[in-house]
Amino acid sequence: MNLGDGFDMDKGNTKHLGQFVQNIKTTIAGVLVAAALGPGAGHAQTLSTYGTPGVVELPSAESLPDGHVALTFGGFGNTFRNTFTFQVLPRVYGVFRYSTIDRFGVTGGQLFDRSFDVHYQILTEQRNGFGLAIGLRDFGGTGVYQSEYVVATKTVAQRFKLTSGIGWGRLAERGSFSNPLGAIDSRFDTRPGGFTGLGGQFELDNWFRGPAAIFAGAEYMVNDRLSFQLEYSTDAYNRESSTGSIDLETPFNVGMSYKFDNGSRLRAYVIGGAEVGLQYSYTFDPARRPVPGGLEPAPLPIPPRNQAILASVDLDDPAARRQAEALLTQLMAEDGLVLQGFSVEGGHATARVLNQRWDVEAQAVGRASRAMANALPANIDVFTITLQQNGVPISSVTLARSDLEELQTDFDGAWRSLARAQIEDAPLDRRAGELPEAFPQFEYGLGPYTAFSFFDPDDPFRLEVGPEFTLAYRPMPGLTFAGRVRYPLFSTIDDATRISDSVLPRVRTDSVLYAQQSDVEIAELTAEYMFRPGPNLFGRVTAGYLETMFGGVSAELLWYPINSRLALGAEVNYARQRDFDVLFGFQNYDVITGHASAYYDLGNGFRAQVDAGRYLAGDWGATFTLDREFNNGVRIGGFFTLTDVTSAEFGEGSFDKGIRVDIPLSWLTGRPSRETFSQTIRPTLRDGGARLSVRNRLYEVTRDYRARELADGWGRVFR
Repeated sequence: MNLGDGFDMDKGNTKHLGQFVQNIKTTIAGVLVAAALGPGAGHAQTLSTYGTPGVVELPSAESLPDGHVALTFGGFGNTFRNTFTFQVLPRVYGVFRYSTIDRFGVTGGQLFDRSFDVHYQILTEQRNGFGLAIGLRDFGGTGVYQSEYVVATKTVAQRFKLTSGIGWGRLAERGSFSNPLGAIDSRFDTRPGGFTGLGGQFELDNWFRGPAAIFAGAEYMVNDRLSFQLEYSTDAYNRESSTGSIDLETPFNVGMSYKFDNGSRLRAYVIGGAEVGLQYSYTFDPARRPVPGGLEPAPLPIPPRNQAILASVDLDDPAARRQAEALLTQLMAEDGLVLQGFSVEGGHATARVLNQRWDVEAQAVGRASRAMANALPANIDVFTITLQQNGVPISSVTLARSDLEELQTDFDGAWRSLARAQIEDAPLDRRAGELPEAFPQFEYGLGPYTAFSFFDPDDPFRLEVGPEFTLAYRPMPGLTFAGRVRYPLFSTIDDATRISDSVLPRVRTDSVLYAQQSDVEIAELTAEYMFRPGPNLFGRVTAGYLETMFGGVSAELLWYPINSRLALGAEVNYARQRDFDVLFGFQNYDVITGHASAYYDLGNGFRAQVDAGRYLAGDWGATFTLDREFNNGVRIGGFFTLTDVTSAEFGEGSFDKGIRVDIPLSWLTGRPSRETFSQTIRPTLRDGGARLSVRNRLYEVTRDYRARELADGWGRVFR
C-alpha cells in the first residue's frame, strides 16, 4: 500500500477545497497537542516557515537549546507545512516535515511530501564574532525542497539580527551565479535535475552543486515578545509558479512574530508580496517536567531503628516472620510495590519486589527500602531489594540501614547513598523466599485503545479507537499466558481505498485489509516464558498470535552485564501471516526471520542499536537506531533499515526509516505511572525491512533495572 509522498492528479477543485480543510484540521490538531504538553521554553526563538530557526523562509545560523523540540504548523496559498525539529546535539538539529502543495507539477495535481533536514552549527555567535552554520534541506525526500546552504548570523545592538548566506538548489532559483566550488572541481558547476519520484534516497551527487545565490535577512526585536522580519529570498518557487499554485511579485518576504508566555509563537507573514500566511510554533524542553518535582505522595520517613514497628521482634519465630511479611506487603502495596519474596539471613534481609507504579526504578528502590526500615527489627542492618519482572529477578540493590538513616535528609544524600550502594546482577534462583500468595497472578483490564495511520495521500491522518480487553495469567515466575482483544468502534483507517502495489510479499502493505475485514480482533494471544539461563543472561520464548498480522514462535537470548554499556542479543522467529479478520486463521505465507542485535549506551542519554538479520519479506539487512533519552523517560530517536531489496523493489521511499517518540504518562501528569505513550512515524509503510512485532523484547524489559540506568535515576531514590 502506498501511504505517503504521492500524486493525485485527477482531482478537481472539490478535492483542493477538501484538502485545504484537511490541512486546517491537521494544523488545529497539532496546536491542541502542543498546548497539552504544558509550559515550553522560556526563550523560544523565531522559526521559519520550514520549522527551523530562521528569518521568514530563510535559515539562520542559530540552533535551538540542546535537547529542545519545536513543533510548527502553518501555511500560505496552497502550501501547508507541519514540522518536527529536534536539537539532537548542542550544534546539530534534525527535521522531519510533512507538506502538502496544491496544483504542483506539470499536471497541476496535489503533492503530499515528506522531507528531512539536518543543520550543523560550525560557530556559535560571540560578542566579537558571528554564528556560522551549514545545512541540508530535504536531503532524504523527493527533492521538492532540496537545497544546501552556508549561513552566518550576527546580532547587532541587541535588537537587530542580521543573516546572510549562500545557497544551492532551490535556494539558488533567483539571482544565481556560477558555483564558487567549481574552482575546486568542475563537477560542482552543474547540478543533476529532475524530480526524484521514489524519494528517500540520499543523493549526494546533488549536494552543493550547480548555480549558487546569495540570500539575506534581518530581524528587529521590538521587545521580548514582538519582532519583525524582512528577507531577500533566492527561492523563486519555480515549480509552484508554473502551475499557478503561487504568484510572487517580489523577492522580498516580510513577517511579524509574537511570543506567548508558554514559549509558543504566532506568526503572520507575506511571501513575495502576494501570499499571506499564518504559522503557530511551539518549543519545549523534554528534559523538563511540566509539573516540576512531581505530584506523588510523600514517602514514609525513615525512623530510628528502635522505633520501627517490629523493632524488637525475632524473625526466627515463624509467627513473627509471617507478621513481618504481612506488614511489608501492606506498606509496599501502599506505594505501588508488590512483595513477591522475603528472606532473612542474620542481619541481612532481602525483599523481591515488583514495581507497578514508579517510572524511575531507583525511586521504587527508595520506597521499598523505606518500607523495610519502618517495619523490620532493629537487628536488621542490611537491606537488599531485588527488582523483578514477570517473576524473574533482574537486578539487586543492597543498602546499609545506617546509610538510609544518616542520608535521608542530607542535601546530597541521594548521590552519597549511590556511592555506598551495591548494585549487582540478581541471584538466578527465582523462587528463593517466594511468598505463598505471590503466584499464581491474575490480571485483567478494560480500557480504550487508539491506532494511527499517517501519510495516506487521500487522508494524511487516519485514526481508529475502541475498547480493548487485556488478560494475563501467571501460574509461576516467568510463565505468562496473555491476550488482547479489541473492538474498533470508530475508524477512518478502513476508509482507505489504495491497493498495495508491492512486488514483495505483502507483510505490511496489506494493513488496511486487516482494518477493513476485521470486527472483533484478537490482537494478541500468547504463551510467554522468561528465564535466567546464567549470570547476566536472560531468555524468552513466546508462542501464539504475536501481533495483528503474524503468529508463530519467537525465541530470544540477551547477554547484558550489570555494569556494562554493551548488551548483545539474538532472536529467531518462525512467523506465519494471519487471516485478515484477525481471529484464529492463517494464510499461506510463512517465513523464518531473526536478528543479531547490539545495544550500546553512548553516554549523555544517547543509545545506539544495530539489528542485523532477516526480515518478514525474506530480505536480509540491518536496522540502525539512535535514541536520545532524558532522565524523566522521554525518548526521541530515529532509525533506518538497509536490506538487499533495491529501491525500485521497495517502492516509494526507497528504504524503511522513521522517527519514534516515547512520552511517559508521568511526564504529562506529574503523577507516578509506568504507562508510556509511544508512537513510531514512518514516512512510508512498505514491505522491505519490516520486522516482526513481539512484546517484551528483553533489552527493553531489563534495561531500566541495570546499574547504569539505576544510577541515572538515583536522584529520586529518597523522593
